[in-house]
Amino acid sequence: MSAPSAPAPGRVVMCVDMDAFYASVELRRHPEWRDVPMWVGGAGRGVVLSANYPARAYGVRGGMSSAQARRLCPHAVCAPPDFDAYTEVSDGIVAILETFTARVECASIDEAYLDLTGAERSTGTAVRVGERLRAIVHDEQGISCSVGIGPNKLVAKMATNAAKPDGLREVAPHEVLGFLHPQPVENLVGVGESTAARLRPLGVVTVADLAALPRAALQREFGLRAGALLADLAWGVDASRVVARPGERGVGNQETFGRDLTDSAQVQAELLRLAVKVASRMRAAEVLGRTVTLHLRFSDFTTTARSLTLAAPSDLTGDVYGAAVRLYAKLRPGRPVRRVGIRVTGLADRGTVALQPTLDAPDHGWSDAERAADDVILRFGPRAVRRAVLTRRERP
Repeated sequence: MSAPSAPAPGRVVMCVDMDAFYASVELRRHPEWRDVPMWVGGAGRGVVLSANYPARAYGVRGGMSSAQARRLCPHAVCAPPDFDAYTEVSDGIVAILETFTARVECASIDEAYLDLTGAERSTGTAVRVGERLRAIVHDEQGISCSVGIGPNKLVAKMATNAAKPDGLREVAPHEVLGFLHPQPVENLVGVGESTAARLRPLGVVTVADLAALPRAALQREFGLRAGALLADLAWGVDASRVVARPGERGVGNQETFGRDLTDSAQVQAELLRLAVKVASRMRAAEVLGRTVTLHLRFSDFTTTARSLTLAAPSDLTGDVYGAAVRLYAKLRPGRPVRRVGIRVTGLADRGTVALQPTLDAPDHGWSDAERAADDVILRFGPRAVRRAVLTRRERP
C-alpha cells in the first residue's frame, strides 16, 4: 500500500509528560519514599492513580484496583491523593511551558503539547528547548518530565513514550516511518487493547503490518472514520493542531539565575531582557495583552507576584517593561533575587482590537520599529538587533 501524504516537515511539535506525576509530587514531600515502592490512591479500596517506578517493577500500574496492587506489592507505601497540591504544581509547570511559546495545549493535568514551529531563531533548536525546559521543571518544581519532539502531535507523543522515564527523544520527519513501523501496534497512540485484539485476526502485530493493510479493508472492519484514522496513524499522519488551552491565555518568560542578584539595576536589566522576549512572542502570535504580572522568587525560595493593568492592550516591549519596573519598585524586595518572571494575560487577537492612537502619535512608531527588528532577528538570529543595555553583560 502506498503511503498517504507524509508529515509536514515544517512543523515542530513537542510533547511534555510528567513522570509518574502524582507520585512525583508526593515524593517531594516524602523523599524517604523515593527508593521504596509507593503509589497514590486508595489504601484498601479504590484505584491506583499513580505509582512510582519501584512499585511499577512489581507490576503496579495506574488504573488498577488498590486491592490488586496490594497483592502484587504488600509492603508498598500508599499515599492519599492531594489534588490541590497536584493542581498547583501543574499550573506552575504550564507557566514554565508558556515561557517558551504561547501555543501550549494542556492535554491533561500532567501532559501538554507545545508548537515550536518557526521559533528556532528566538528559542534555539527544539532539542535545546526540551533540555532547558526539563532542567527548569526539575529545578523549580522538583519533579522530572519526559519530552518528545516530532513533526506532529502523534509522533511527538510516541517519542515521549519512548523517552520515559526522564528522557528526551526527537524524531525528525525523515525518521518517522523507521521509528513507528517496528513498534507493536498497541504502542500506537489511538490503538487500545480492544482495537489491537480486533487487528490480530487480520495479521497485524506491528505498526508496519497495519500500514500494509488497504485503507478500504480497515474501513470495512472499523467504519469509514475510524478505519481512515487508523490508516493515517500507521503512516505517522496527524493533521490535528496544538490549540492553546481555553480560559486565561498568557505569554510569559522567566529566568533563574546562577547566582542570586542583589543589585536592583541588574534585576531591571533582566526584566528588560524578559520583556523583549515576551513582547516578541506576543507579536509573533498576533496577540495584544492587557495585564502584566511580575513574579519574584527570593534566595530563601519564597515567591511573590503582583499585577498591573495597562491603559490599553499592547504588544510593545516598552509597555511590558515599564509595567514590570513599576511593579518591582512597589515590591522593593530588599532580598537577593533567585528568579524573575514576566507574564502577560488578558490576551486578545490583534485583529479584534481597535487601537486608538493619540493625537500627537507619529505615523510610524515603536510598533513598526519592533516588528522590523523581529524580521531582522528571524532572518539573522537573536544577536542581530539588541538594546544597548543588554549587551553590557556580555562585554569583557
